[in-house]
Amino acid sequence: MLLELSAILATPGASLPFEVEADLSDLRYGSCFPVPEPVSVSGTVRNTAGVLMLRGCLRATLHGVCDRCAGDFTRAVAIDFEAVLVSELANPEDEDENVFVMVGKSADMDEIARTVFVLNTEQKLLCRPDCRGICPRCGKNLNDGPCGCKPEPDPRFAALKQLLK
Repeated sequence: MLLELSAILATPGASLPFEVEADLSDLRYGSCFPVPEPVSVSGTVRNTAGVLMLRGCLRATLHGVCDRCAGDFTRAVAIDFEAVLVSELANPEDEDENVFVMVGKSADMDEIARTVFVLNTEQKLLCRPDCRGICPRCGKNLNDGPCGCKPEPDPRFAALKQLLK
């Protein structure tokens, strides 16, 4: 999705509000495709002394598999972000994740949304921050309650246990 910016390119101080949907359904994260629905991106592009500053918010529903308990989950995600839009990079070797090259007189909102989402998604996906995971012996999801496994004694105290006999 290209956002046409020609209306504000030649006018310092001008701004352009926007609200678009980006398609990130092909984005693969681990073993899942976390964003099957369109992502909403809204905000404003402002021409500040000839520099185009984009301030926005990305809203999506994250679909994932928990890295601790292996349960499926969905969670609403809202990411505030800022970006600088340029016609070309002065030095391509000095790339910055907040600087995006325009396509003609337009901003590629799919590319911006993809970059913002990837850079702001946790490396470890959890169904909730206090996920307890699964029992290593029986495989029960500990978020549903304790399992019936007896705790194993610490092998470091095995020598002391023999002294009690």
